[in-house]
Amino acid sequence: MDLHHVASEHAQTLPLSTKEFPFGPEHEVYKIRGKVFLLLTVLRGEAIITLKSDPEIGASLRTTFPTIVPGYHMNKVHWISVSAGERITEDLIEGLVEESYQLVVSSLPASKRP
Repeated sequence: MDLHHVASEHAQTLPLSTKEFPFGPEHEVYKIRGKVFLLLTVLRGEAIITLKSDPEIGASLRTTFPTIVPGYHMNKVHWISVSAGERITEDLIEGLVEESYQLVVSSLPASKRP
């Protein structure tokens, strides 16, 4: 499975999602109304995605999946980073992208929500 491809393809299906490269060409960033919900990059030669996560869910994911860790260069409570692993599936990645998007949307003023 291509982690970046799965995350990127799903992010592009979400309403008002935009793709940007604010940190250079090696850091693909997806936003909703200017707020980040997904980052794709390569760390030490390995593809990773970084997403917003509910703190309790994120903690549970980090204990359940060895390749899910606190968010790379992000708030360690509210963000997680995911790399490929034995139990990392397309469905899991799509669900995490969706959750991240919804968390960011819920933080927007009602007038800016899709």
